[in-house]
Amino acid sequence: MKADRMNRLLDFYQSLLTKHQFDVASLYYYEDLSLAEIAEHTNTSRAAIHETIKRVELIMEEYEAKLSLVQKYDIRKALYRQLEAINDQRLNEILNKLHESE
Repeated sequence: MKADRMNRLLDFYQSLLTKHQFDVASLYYYEDLSLAEIAEHTNTSRAAIHETIKRVELIMEEYEAKLSLVQKYDIRKALYRQLEAINDQRLNEILNKLHESE
């Protein structure tokens, strides 16, 4: 689902957005407000909010295409699960340290 992907991208790339972009995206994706509600909340037009959301989506997709942080995170998580299935005490200690460093 697109909203789920945007939520994940926002988790990883929020600090690379302007404050306004993040505020609008967070209201839209995290708080699930409508464009009209965000426009009222920010005292701007619905069209401006729509354009900001589209721009944020484009920016975050470009970041992910270049940096692949979400993709690499998903790969690491899958590898962690495989290692955890081995159920070795020393390996689990190392895995716990890796999880803490994420």
